Amino acid sequence: MSVKSRRSLLFVSGALLAVAAVAVPVVAGTAAADPASANQPRIVGGEKASLSDHPYAVYLTDAGGNQFCGAVIVSSTAVATAAHCAKAVAKQDIRVVAGREDKRTTDGQVLSVSKVWVGQGYSDPTKGTDIAVLTVRGQFDQRPAKLPDSGDAGLYAKGTQATVLGWGRIADGGARSDYLRSAEVPLVSDTECKTDYSVYDQRTMVCAGYAEGGVDACQGDSGGPLVVGDTLIGIVSFGDGCAKANKPGVYTRVSTYSDDIKAQAKPRLLG
Repeated sequence: MSVKSRRSLLFVSGALLAVAAVAVPVVAGTAAADPASANQPRIVGGEKASLSDHPYAVYLTDAGGNQFCGAVIVSSTAVATAAHCAKAVAKQDIRVVAGREDKRTTDGQVLSVSKVWVGQGYSDPTKGTDIAVLTVRGQFDQRPAKLPDSGDAGLYAKGTQATVLGWGRIADGGARSDYLRSAEVPLVSDTECKTDYSVYDQRTMVCAGYAEGGVDACQGDSGGPLVVGDTLIGIVSFGDGCAKANKPGVYTRVSTYSDDIKAQAKPRLLG
C-alpha cells in the first residue's frame, strides 16, 4: 500500500525538494514547482468555494510565498493544521494567508508565526497525533471555526456529510488550484477504515469518502479543515493517492485534541 502525505514537497533552506511518500493526505500542494500552473485544478470531485461561507479556511506558505499546506483559524490569534505541515518549514519562514480566496490576488492578510505547538508524541501521520497549532503575530479579521465538545459525538457517525476545503490538486501529480475548493464527503465507520488502512487508529483519526472513490482531498490540502457546518471535526492528514475506490481520506480526529487546541489557541496577553 502506497500511503501518501497530502503535502508532497518539502521546503528545506528555501529550496523545494521532492520527498519519499509517507502516509499523509493529499492536501498540501506546494506552490512553486508546478509546470501546469495555468490549469485550475481543485479538490478531486469538488467545486469552487467561497470564503464568505468558510472564512476560517486559510493556507500556509513559506517565506517566498509558495503554498505548501492548508490550515484553519481556531481563535483570533491561532490556526490548527497538520503536524507534518508545521514541521515541514522552519517557524520563521511560515506565513499564514487568511481572507484570500484566489491565491493570485493580494487580498486578505499575511501573518508570520510566533509559536508552533505540535501534538505530543507525533512522529508520522500514519501513527496519529497529526495535529499542530500555530500562533500568529497579529490578529485575524476572520471568524474562527467551532471546535467539537463532548456533546458532539454524533458528528462522527457513519454517513455524516462533511465538507473538506483546500487549494490542493485535482489529482495526483496535477496542477494546484488558484481558488479555494470544497467537496462533500461522508464519514466512514471505524471498522471500514481499519479494513482500508491497517494503521488506522480510531482515537486519533477519522475517515471520510465514498466507497467508489471520485471525491477526495489531494496534494496541497494537508492541514486543511473537514467541517460539519462550521464545526471543525477533522484535519487533512493522509491517504492512499487521491479519490481511489475503498481508499477514503484519513483526517486527524479533532475532538480528541479539542482541549489542547483551545489551550494553545488562547490569545496571549501582550507583554
